[in-house]
Amino acid sequence: MTSSSASTPAQSHRPDPGRWRILAVLLTTIFMSLIGVSIVNVALPSIHVALDATQSDMQWVLSGYALTFGVVLVAAGRAGDLMGRGGLFLIGVALFTLASVAAGLAPDATWLNGARFVQGVGSGLLNPQGLGMIQHYFRGAERGRAFGYFGTAVGFSVAIGPALGGLLIELGGLELGWRLTFLVNVPIGLVILVLGFRWFPRPLIRWPSASASSASGWRSLDPFGALLLGLAVLAFLYPFVESHASPLTWLLLPLSLGLTAAWIAWERRATRRGLSPMVDLRIFSTASFSNGVLIMALYFLGMTSVWVLVALYVQEGLGMSALLSGLFGIPAALLSSWASDWAGRRVMAYGRRIVIIGLLLALAGLVLSGVVVGLQAYDLASAWWLLLTLSFIGVAQGLVISPNQALTLMDVPLDYAGSSGAIMQTGQRIGTSVGIALITAVVFWILNRSSWPTAMAAGLAVISIIVLIALRVAIKDQRDRQRPGVIQDRSSGPATQNT
Repeated sequence: MTSSSASTPAQSHRPDPGRWRILAVLLTTIFMSLIGVSIVNVALPSIHVALDATQSDMQWVLSGYALTFGVVLVAAGRAGDLMGRGGLFLIGVALFTLASVAAGLAPDATWLNGARFVQGVGSGLLNPQGLGMIQHYFRGAERGRAFGYFGTAVGFSVAIGPALGGLLIELGGLELGWRLTFLVNVPIGLVILVLGFRWFPRPLIRWPSASASSASGWRSLDPFGALLLGLAVLAFLYPFVESHASPLTWLLLPLSLGLTAAWIAWERRATRRGLSPMVDLRIFSTASFSNGVLIMALYFLGMTSVWVLVALYVQEGLGMSALLSGLFGIPAALLSSWASDWAGRRVMAYGRRIVIIGLLLALAGLVLSGVVVGLQAYDLASAWWLLLTLSFIGVAQGLVISPNQALTLMDVPLDYAGSSGAIMQTGQRIGTSVGIALITAVVFWILNRSSWPTAMAAGLAVISIIVLIALRVAIKDQRDRQRPGVIQDRSSGPATQNT
């Protein structure tokens, strides 16, 4: 796999003097888009009452966003690689902001869900551009620091979202409070658009040449490949995000596998014919990329559900308010911020070992949280001890997410920075959707037969098993990279055997 961008020696790279202010815009936007997932969790009861929403309506308030987000990611990433990431980033911000206005003013549940679909499209457009721009503007140790700040944004969005949502609902009351959870994005989005137009390099959009022979022509956008992959992701995610799916809906899973096989065949055909595919599948021969994508998918498969379980346990199991429920994640968020920055400065020196330590801390946090839940059931401990045990998970989040992203994308050519980053994010979205559906199903199945402490312990045990698998992959990757026969070519991508 070759790339003109990637083949340039690292020494000739001259850092852009405006890279840190560009990073500030990127991280603020990514924080805004990801908090759009977690902040809504605590607003669902208010939406149910205020809009007379059904159970299915409320499920789609969460799932509709995740579905369209996951479907457009890879195509949007490739479009940014070819047409310019800054322009598509700002288009995504504009869509997300307009959809936030529509959601905040929604007169009924149908309107709200339509707005959430559009929010997901906007978020899917902007997120891969953010990853691609970090790779473009930062090199070496600076890239590790930039991804460390990225991890801070992710950590805060996951953990602070419920607390912010609870506060807004408390301030706004039943009718206005849930609307504020959407409208809070509007002033942030407007500021980002102004700063982006001022600070992003020109041109914001590079329109591909109409020449069919040009590598940057319209055919390089690979619309048929984008359609195949989008349908494959849609068919895979739909059964998991539709809570009341019929048995026939699960037939979409084998259809998804067939569409994925067709997409792979199409991309290989494009490569053989000398065209520019949407995703150069040879990036999967790079061990750091393939292992990193798997680690990230497994981590999100398990760990994202922790905060869902905590919110359910605290509110339904212990009878606390939405605001108090949100407070349980604040220490974890602060520690995640610190750990992301610490790890970002050291990831290039210590490599996947930082990720391994993070996964071990995640296991410790899960086990200790299970112990607290068990003791609390017998009045031997306060539920507030979870503030301490969940802090281990906060540190783990900082040590896993940002370092793993930096290591996963380290050997990928810049010409595929957006699409490769989007593949990793698609793995996250699939892991999140499947994990929440699987783990909450286990919890509610046990809850119908037992108590909240037993159900919570079972959910934490399932998450621990998934994290153990991710740990096994990380340890294998670290050992493989230490083998003397493997040389990591960080300028062109795939590792090569020293023969």
